[in-house]
Amino acid sequence: MGYFGIVVSNLAVRRAGEYDALAIAAVLRQAFAEFEPKYTAAAFAATTPDVAMVLERLREGPVWVAVHDDQIVGTVAVVSREQECYIRGMGVLPGARARGAGRQLLAAVEAFALESGAERMFLSTTPFLHRAIQLYERNGFRRTPQGPHDLWGTPLFTMVKNFNVKDQGA
Repeated sequence: MGYFGIVVSNLAVRRAGEYDALAIAAVLRQAFAEFEPKYTAAAFAATTPDVAMVLERLREGPVWVAVHDDQIVGTVAVVSREQECYIRGMGVLPGARARGAGRQLLAAVEAFALESGAERMFLSTTPFLHRAIQLYERNGFRRTPQGPHDLWGTPLFTMVKNFNVKDQGA
């Protein structure tokens, strides 16, 4: 298949279940493997949770997976906090990037956030994940000075997408 070999219509996003935990852990590990040297060991471990941690995340809030040809190629998790949704654990396999999985995963999160009455979504990312940052910016996220600024010695910054119009300048 060529670069555009995956047809977006063959890509589906669905809620994950416990039976997906092993695949989710594998996707996150593969999604971040090329960046491992830029993380501290502890930060990389936190970014690429094992199956037990994925199962814990499934209990803490919804997790979605992007599926192509019955293979999980991406994932994202959310924790709802009062009127905001914290996005974490978003990763897409290198071979599936730039084919709509990240955008569709963010759309699922946004639909959930709006249905939940959230006023904003936020996430933390590292400054070296350039493609992810571009995806977030294209989907309305903006950098904020709010922390955290560090994950076990690896630099972070926070990005926010507000839904409440009067807060758009914040």
